[in-house]
Amino acid sequence: MSVADQISEQILRVLSSDGRISNVDLAARVGLSPSACLRRVQDLERRGVIAGYRAVISPGARGIGFVAYVTIGLSRHTNEAQRAFERACEAAPQVTECHNITGTIEYLLRVECRDLAAYKQLHTDVLGAFPHIATITTHVVMGSSKDRRA
Repeated sequence: MSVADQISEQILRVLSSDGRISNVDLAARVGLSPSACLRRVQDLERRGVIAGYRAVISPGARGIGFVAYVTIGLSRHTNEAQRAFERACEAAPQVTECHNITGTIEYLLRVECRDLAAYKQLHTDVLGAFPHIATITTHVVMGSSKDRRA
């Protein structure tokens, strides 16, 4: 790995943990001048390595008291059934992530709700109402010792 790549990796590590760091502070952390650091960050953005910046919002502050990962198995494995399921997930604000995965099931969802009763409503009225669902398995998050989603 070249020194240039190592510096870019350092920039990415720092930005992934603190996307609001000033360019001056970032430059000092990675050992560059502010102008050289800014050029690198802009180049990383231009090349799509840095895809964007986000705010990390506390679920509790938003009234979210229930988080679960839900696996979904479909009874039909057609493109049409998958697209329809993905549209249903897009329309449900409680579904914060929807991943089409390999294995014995088709989807892995991250669901955030106010409480168990709100999840039950989503489970029954949205997921359970979808015509091509064969299995729904819920894994309730009890705590997160490491969570780097941003």
